[in-house]
This record gives sequence, C-alpha cells and structure tokens, in this order.
Amino acid sequence: MSDLENINGTNAAYTADNIQVLEGLEAVRKRPAMYIGDISERGLHHLVYEVVDNSIDEALAGFCNHIDVTIHEDNSVSVLDNGRGIPTDMHEKEKRSALEVVLTVLHAGGKFDKGSYKVSGGLHGVGVSCVNALSKSLTVEVYRDGKTFHQEYAYGKPLAPVQAIGTSDKHGTYIRFKPDDSIFTVTKYDYATLAARMRELAFLNKGITLTITDERNQDENGAFTTETFHSEKGLIDFINYLDDNRNRLTGEPIYIEGEKSGVPIEIAMQYNDSYSENLHSYVNNINTHEGGTHLSGFRRGLTRTLKKYAEDNKLLEKLDKQKIEINGDDFREGLTAVISVKVAEPQFEGQTKTKLGNSEVEGIVSQMVAESLTNYLEEHPKEAKNIVDKVALAAQARHAARKARELVQRKSVLGGSGLPGKLADCSDKDPERCELFLVEGDSAGGTAKQGRDNRTQAILPLRGKILNVEKALQHRAFESEEIKNIYTALGVTIGTEEDSKALNLSKLRYHKVIIMTDADVDGSHIATLLLTFFFRYMRELIENGHVYIATPPLYLIKKGNEHHYCWTEEERVSILAKYQEMGKDKNVNVQRYKGLGEMNDDQLWETTMDPKNRMLRQVTLDNAAEADHTFSMLMGDDVGPRREFIERNAKYAQIDA
Repeated sequence: MSDLENINGTNAAYTADNIQVLEGLEAVRKRPAMYIGDISERGLHHLVYEVVDNSIDEALAGFCNHIDVTIHEDNSVSVLDNGRGIPTDMHEKEKRSALEVVLTVLHAGGKFDKGSYKVSGGLHGVGVSCVNALSKSLTVEVYRDGKTFHQEYAYGKPLAPVQAIGTSDKHGTYIRFKPDDSIFTVTKYDYATLAARMRELAFLNKGITLTITDERNQDENGAFTTETFHSEKGLIDFINYLDDNRNRLTGEPIYIEGEKSGVPIEIAMQYNDSYSENLHSYVNNINTHEGGTHLSGFRRGLTRTLKKYAEDNKLLEKLDKQKIEINGDDFREGLTAVISVKVAEPQFEGQTKTKLGNSEVEGIVSQMVAESLTNYLEEHPKEAKNIVDKVALAAQARHAARKARELVQRKSVLGGSGLPGKLADCSDKDPERCELFLVEGDSAGGTAKQGRDNRTQAILPLRGKILNVEKALQHRAFESEEIKNIYTALGVTIGTEEDSKALNLSKLRYHKVIIMTDADVDGSHIATLLLTFFFRYMRELIENGHVYIATPPLYLIKKGNEHHYCWTEEERVSILAKYQEMGKDKNVNVQRYKGLGEMNDDQLWETTMDPKNRMLRQVTLDNAAEADHTFSMLMGDDVGPRREFIERNAKYAQIDA
C-alpha cells in the first residue's frame, strides 16, 4: 500500500489544496449549531435574542428605554429600539459603512470597545452578523443624525450599499429578518417563548419597556396579540411574579443592591411555604442555568449568615435536642431568589457555556449577601424567626426524607432483581439505545408491551395520577409507590457530598424517558404531574435532554383500504375535505381516539412508538424561571390563574415534528 492510500485503499493525499477557508459569514452557514446551539426551536429563537441583546446593551449604556418586537404574518421578526442607532459612517479599516461591518463581520461591534459598553449580553458574542448569515432576507434601518439609513441583505450578503433614504427626527435601529428555511428545521416562532424572554428582560432591567406583538393572531375586533412588559422595581417584581401562587413567609421580598470591586450586584429573595428551592442566576442578562461563582457566593453568604443569626439567638435548641444538624439545603428550602450580576469580562464554563467561572465574583457576592442579610435580620426579628422556623422544619423533613430515599436507593442498586414488578424491561443494556415509556394505566401498558420493540423499549405502567410533588413534603414523594418505581427503573441515585438533592446519572439505564399518556384532559394532567416531578426532583434529566413526550394521534380516518392518522383538528378537516373533493364519498369512517388502550398494538407501534414514524417532543428548559412560575401555578391551589393560563395558551398548543 502506498503512503498516499489509507487502509481502505482510497487516495489520502493531504495538501494545501485540502485546506478550506470559509470567507465572511460562510462559516456560520456551514456550521450554524456552533454559533446558536442548534437549528431547531432553540436556535431559531436565539436569533431574536441576539438582536434584542444589542438593544439591551444600548439600554445598559443608558441610551435606550423602549424595545418593540414583532412577529409578522410570514414568521419574520422585527426589533425596533430607540437607542443611538448603529453607526453608519465609513469604517476606516474596512473601507465601508460601519453598519455593513456590524452586519457582515463576526465579532465586530461596539461591545469590543471598552469605551462604548461597560458590560454587554449576548452569550456567544456573534451578534447580529450571525442572524444575518442565517436569514434568507434581512432589512435594517438606522435613525440617527437626522437621517434614515437603509440596507437590505439576502443570506448574509448586501444587495446594495447603505443608503440615506430620507430624514428622521427619531433615533434608534430597526432590524427585520426571516430565518433561512433551508437551514432551520423549524421556522415558526412560538409567541409564548419570546414573550417569556421579554418579560424576563424587563424584570432584569428595570425602567425599560419591552413590547411584543404577534401579527399572526387577531381577536374578534381585528387587534393583534400584544403584551407590554415594564418593571419599576426590577427583581422585587420578578420575585413577586415567581411567588404569585405561593404563600409567603415574609412581607416584601428581601432586596440587595450595590456594587463591589466594579461588579454591580442585584439580588431579591423571598421565603414561602413550598418545599422546593428556586434559585435563578444571571450574568449580563444571560440565564446561567449551570450556576457558577455568583450562585455559590450567594449560597455561602446566605448559609453562614442565617446559621450565625439562629445560633446567636438560640433558635435551634429544639433541633439540638433531636440531634438533627442543619445543612445548606435546609436554608434554601422554600426559598425563591434571583441573583443578577454584571461582569465586564465574564468567563463561562460548563457544557452549555452558562456557568460563570470568574473566581473573584464568589467572594464579592458572598460578602454583600452577608452584610445586607445581617442588617435585614436584625431589623426584622419577626420575619427572621419565620425564616429560621422554616429552616428547622426543613431539617426535620430532610431527616425523614433521607430514610425514605435510602430505601429507594437500596432497591435501585440491586440491579435487575430490584426492578419494579410491573416494569417490562428491554433486552439491550446500552443506555444510549434504550428507551423507557412511562405509560398511563395497565390497559395502555399492556398494549404498549405487545407493540414495542422489546430489544430497546421498556414499558413502566403507572397506576392513575402520581403524587403532586408541588404540594408534598420530600419524604412523602419518596414514599410514593409510583415515584419509587420511577427511581428504581431509571437506576439513578440522589445526593452528593456537596448537594444532598443532586441527581447522579452515571448509572442511568435509559437515555430516552418518554411520557406516553392519553390525548385527553386526564392524560394531560398526568403528563403535567410527571413533568412537575421531573422538574422538581430530576431537573438534570431534563437539562441533559433525556425527557420526551409521545404524541399519539387524535383521529383515524378510513375509506375502504385507505387509512390516515391525524394529530390535529386541522389535519382531520383537511383529509376529509380531500375525500369530498374526490367524489363526495360519504363512506368515510372517522374514529376519535380517547385513550391509548383503544388502539391495537400494531397501531400504537406505527403511530407513537416506531422511531421511523413517531413524533416525540423533547422537553427542554430554556427559561427555568418561567417554568418555575408555570409549575407552581398549574399544580398549586389557586384555580383562577390556572384557568386563565389554560384559556390563554390553548390556542398556541401544537405538535412539533
């Protein structure tokens, strides 16, 4: 074999001609996921966030207080702000308008000049040029210096130079873009997702007004769906929104604001009577899902300060008699907090680059929390006692939960012999190839067992509705038979030396956990209960992309030997209309599936379980704060907000391919 052939005998010459240089924005179009995360829903919505981040940066610099986002009828999106407007004069080095440079050159923008922006958002630093590269069309208008400047692009390339097209007394930037459907697998924007981010940005940047309008939806009067978000109190309003459906233990949220060593810090926190810890952290408006030094600094300052106050005031004597020691988890049970810091040069770590790594931030945040919280506790003795009493109850509950958890984990580590009796396991032992279907009821479970691929698909039938963990003490959850079965089937364990609630996925037996329930109200309720459980007790499972929802069809339409499955009402109407056009044949049978048990095993396999045909919706966690609010509202006691949410969101319900 010559040295120019590889082991397969093909030519393996490797010269300078093999080195491909991608000019301009070609790299973004070639490998879009490297820049925006993925090319499905998450990446699609990230395009909007990149444009809005530019406007927010103008606001942080003190030059913008209004941002308008519009989803147009053709699923293009526009963002208008009243900032200074992107500069349009000639760029000395590039020999073209600075506006064109910003829109066509990666890592070009004012945020790289420390004199322009002290801090800036935008997780990847690729900005609007990346949006331009991934759009089939983009239009930009800049209002500054008494003029209106205009330019249009297609697939990242300018169609003409920047032109002054008129006069204007406004100032700001308008960008409208339409994502490239040859790149994105999904091009339909979700209003609720974008609205949640605008609400979040309004809370994180008090005084700024953000509006979002959906021109695809009109009410009976012809008015478009529109929401306006504005917050005068910032994180205090954020906490009140998150805890809207919970019973609070203190009056107004505890608020901490200041700057240390050049790092602006803003924190709001509130104790409630729930049993979950809900900490949400941000750096330069970026949601740091994986935490980091700012979050660890907050935890350290909180734990040390509360413990010292409780000990100094002899509020833990009851626990001492019971020989129960408190730990960090106890101080955070029933705590909702938002930690927001602004860092000039953030260093991000972690799998998704959403973990702050700047070591100096930990001590800064810890010190500020200790100082401010000490003053609060001294000035509010009644609220301080309520908090410490809550901590003591949490310690007692944790002690009871540990015993229940250890019982679950003893069964988990036994291997096959310790698996739940109702589990129909799969024969393959490679977790990457294995799937666990959580199925509503024994009847549907029996059908699923008959229809599955028993090599890679396991079935765990669930009896009725599982425990609502939103309103249950932790040890009650571990005592629930259905929840114990889920833990033991998955093979996961709970608790580390650093975090007693952390989930250990090293022995996870299935890399796809699929919720499969009936397509009716009860089925939706069971799915929501399961999602609440995963969010509160197994969030790592969601964050690592292991949780999915199956989508069984709603209808079966038959005409002679032909049959069609329909997943939406629109599909049913469309297929029936086609049959009527073909000859007005009325011998068409429409079957409405009310439950999985109504299907034959081959039908369930064909429509819902076969990897070649099925439609799975992956459960993602782009906005943990919004998810926290939604689950507490859906699973709480207050019926009013729950009914309003369902009525408002029913029209946005859809099945994702």
